[in-house]
Amino acid sequence: MGEVSETHTGWTFLTNHARVLVAIADDQNMRIRDIAARCMLTERAVQKIIADLEEGGYLTHTRQGRSNAYRIEPGTFLRHPADNGPTVAELLRLLARHNTPQRA
Repeated sequence: MGEVSETHTGWTFLTNHARVLVAIADDQNMRIRDIAARCMLTERAVQKIIADLEEGGYLTHTRQGRSNAYRIEPGTFLRHPADNGPTVAELLRLLARHNTPQRA
């Protein structure tokens, strides 16, 4: 458990933080295990990313029984000064439009 099925070398357009945020935007009740599988990360990495996002004010969670329900803070701005302008919600809307299944 916790193994990533495929490794990737080289650079990518999205950070792991962005991937986790997109997964949560698609399903606010998604389990860490499922986020990890979707993002091809370990569960431990996803836990750390979620903690980073919460500490940065991008995400909050509430406990619902044995699960968490996440809430993305839509008015927050991207962290890097070069990304000045769009909010997290605007970025997620853009990514959602292009979130189609990958072709083999």
